Amino acid sequence: MSHQDPPGLDLARLRAHLDEQAPGLVKGPLTGEVVEGGRSNLTYIVSDGTARWVVRRPPLGHVLPTAHDMVREHRVIKALHGTNVPVPGTITLCQDTEVIGAPFYVMEFVTGTPYRSEAELTALGPERTRAIADALVDTLVDLHAVDPAAVGLADFGRPEGFLERQVRRWKKQLDSSRSRDIAGIDLLHEGLTRALPESGPAAIVHGDYRLDNVLVDANDRITAVLDWEMSTLGDPLTDLALMVAYAERSRISLDVVSNVSSAPGYPSTDEVVARYAARSGRDVSALNWYVAFAFFKLAVILEGIYYRFTQGKTVGAGFEQIGAAVEPLVQLGNETLKDLAP
Repeated sequence: MSHQDPPGLDLARLRAHLDEQAPGLVKGPLTGEVVEGGRSNLTYIVSDGTARWVVRRPPLGHVLPTAHDMVREHRVIKALHGTNVPVPGTITLCQDTEVIGAPFYVMEFVTGTPYRSEAELTALGPERTRAIADALVDTLVDLHAVDPAAVGLADFGRPEGFLERQVRRWKKQLDSSRSRDIAGIDLLHEGLTRALPESGPAAIVHGDYRLDNVLVDANDRITAVLDWEMSTLGDPLTDLALMVAYAERSRISLDVVSNVSSAPGYPSTDEVVARYAARSGRDVSALNWYVAFAFFKLAVILEGIYYRFTQGKTVGAGFEQIGAAVEPLVQLGNETLKDLAP
């Protein structure tokens, strides 16, 4: 860890803030580094030489560094502390942009591995891979079993009309990054709109639930669920469906999405869904709609990345491949929607 400030984090000002908010917590000069993770918000690990903490702030170069994201993330993590959902303890939330130039929050450092690749799981062997995948499903069931009102999150989102709003929102996102014809994408959007299912009881939804957004310890237990920037109250089957879509994407070659589900021992989609249904008691009969919608979302996200690349706003390798993955995702979405029980 360096004694220089990492980009976007003034360590001396952070230290002064922590001394004020949590006197005696920090025992020595802070060092820090940026770590990977999170769709857009920045994550740092800071240390005083004996203890470690994690700092989250919005990305650099935000025109308006709104506190919105930070407040929501901090709020959901704090609310879930003490439930069956493993989350880091929170230390402080700072909405004053004067301290480091943006709102931020500080939480405890949790040890664990975010498994990102098939190779990492293959090295553990099929039994451990199975145990980790089962724990991932069970933790999602635990999250969806939390009563939002009981943990102070009754107003964390608007579950009424959730799916309709989601479909509309992602269509708007697609329209803002259209630079080419994508075969079947409008058909997929129309099909989703037409076949909108009735949502079951609302739950706290993570929004980007997958293996590389959780930490796993040496005993294959999940120690923390991270990256809550998309969380809200809504239809919990959207979380399950995203996990399924990430696993089913092995049907197309797409290196940008984690391929953990290809590791020997990883349960099949049917097994994952059956375990979730049995443990949660939720009706999953319309899951194909949700999976088709997850493919639509992934296609829109990748098209957005590709669009920024064509506009010259992003540089680096792999963007052509991202662009080439969009149509196959749309095709998977349309195929899945066709399998919907009439």
